[in-house]
Amino acid sequence: MRKANEAILVIDVQNDFCPGGALAVGGGDEIVAPINALVPEFQVRVFTQDWHPADHLSFASQHDGAAPFSTTEMPYGTQVLWPDHCLIGSDGAAFHPKLDTRSADMILRKGFRREIDSYSAFFENDRTTPTGLEGYLRARGVGAVALVGLATDYCVAYSALDAARLGFRVTVVETLCRAIDLEGSLDAMKSQMAGAGVTLA
Repeated sequence: MRKANEAILVIDVQNDFCPGGALAVGGGDEIVAPINALVPEFQVRVFTQDWHPADHLSFASQHDGAAPFSTTEMPYGTQVLWPDHCLIGSDGAAFHPKLDTRSADMILRKGFRREIDSYSAFFENDRTTPTGLEGYLRARGVGAVALVGLATDYCVAYSALDAARLGFRVTVVETLCRAIDLEGSLDAMKSQMAGAGVTLA
């Protein structure tokens, strides 16, 4: 059992990010069983869930003529335009059926505001609108977090960077993550995480 001040954050292990899903990450289902084995070692367990309205502005379908994986400028900066995914209440937004969420202390849903995307478990993409996770972890006495899940170079990386910025000790368990790797995004985000003091294990 890990120390009481260590939490595990299981990021977005959902059907739409696994093979056959709307925004599938290669090998996304391969990490489910080892995540299930690791979670019980932690006394604080948080699972996150991408949770979008059908007209979310991060969807390419909401921008005339825009192709998935192109970009646009939002008030908070450059935004990748994604295929429609993780629609609120849909099968795609559900956790992978073999992911054991019964031990979750908290399930945090993010990305439900139409006007702003939310990669990080801690902040919306404006980097200032909080999800409330920091307060929850502080109230539980957590000082260190380990991250696993999907995708390494987006929601896992942004969560790790924000956790480090907030003063948590952060480890990303790379073997229990999978990446989208959009135009070199994996190497770029690994470099950013290393530079921020995140341990890549």
